[in-house]
Amino acid sequence: MSDEPALSLVITSAGIVRCVYAEHIDLRTLGHLKLARASHVEPDASGAWWADLGPVNGPRLGPFDCRSAALLAEWRWLEDHWLTLCS
Repeated sequence: MSDEPALSLVITSAGIVRCVYAEHIDLRTLGHLKLARASHVEPDASGAWWADLGPVNGPRLGPFDCRSAALLAEWRWLEDHWLTLCS
């Protein structure tokens, strides 16, 4: 099992495609893009990493020892909680 997230696309009945942005495919091929920040992944003063999902009314995840772990937790939370609300 790979730790690299897979791209999930949710297509609404109105034809709107939603996803957690990644560069797996060129999303411009689907039409006009509207991108919005869902979170912030930043270190604190001690060097620990946090994923703040406040922009989508989510939690603050962490602390993590490395940025990649915070990014993975961010992705998983968005896929499991935010993206499913869009379907």
